[in-house]
Amino acid sequence: MALTEHEHLGFSYNTEREKLKIPEYGRTLQQMVDYCVTIEDRDERNRAARRIIDVMGEINPHLRNVPDFQHKLWDQLFIMSDFRLDIDSPFPIPTRETFAAPPDRLDYPPVLDKYRYYGHYIRSLIEVACAMEPGDRREALLIAIAKHMKKSYLAWNKDSVEDGVIFAHLEELSGGRVDIEALKSHLPGGEIGTLNPQGIPVQKKRFAQNGQRQKQQGKASRKNSGNGNK
Repeated sequence: MALTEHEHLGFSYNTEREKLKIPEYGRTLQQMVDYCVTIEDRDERNRAARRIIDVMGEINPHLRNVPDFQHKLWDQLFIMSDFRLDIDSPFPIPTRETFAAPPDRLDYPPVLDKYRYYGHYIRSLIEVACAMEPGDRREALLIAIAKHMKKSYLAWNKDSVEDGVIFAHLEELSGGRVDIEALKSHLPGGEIGTLNPQGIPVQKKRFAQNGQRQKQQGKASRKNSGNGNK
């Protein structure tokens, strides 16, 4: 087969070369690994492998503090040698099957179809509260849970919600372990109230008082303004 012009000149395109096992290390390092595989003397081959590991570490200095950094480098060395390198490794020597096996399946929490807007955190808190001994601390935690449930409900549904709905959800999520009537007795007016953006509880009564005060101030202001025009 006739050689092309660039082959006559000793050049070759990367697309015509063997594909790199780990492109991040470049072709020169790959050639060093390929040469290391051909070294017949085992001691010399081990020394060459350690020098290659040093070079690989210099290429990735930002990873020196990563756990198992050295282990990762040795694994990559075997990968680049196509698992043909016969050396004394300080770590278990991997095989092709080691990396061909699928990773272990991650255990994700089950999807919560019902009441998912409350999230796992609220459900965990409910379990914590139910496990507590009856008393003020338990009631305080349940009150905080109810308030955050209402806040989460409103954030998800964007509509108003009656406290009875939240109480019913709390009773269901707790498996009936929360005494709703006892919980209401610890709430001002038996109402959950709302939370402002800072997470501070605000009761309807305070809103009513503020509104009444503003109306009175408005009437007084208009009256004074009318007297001044006479």
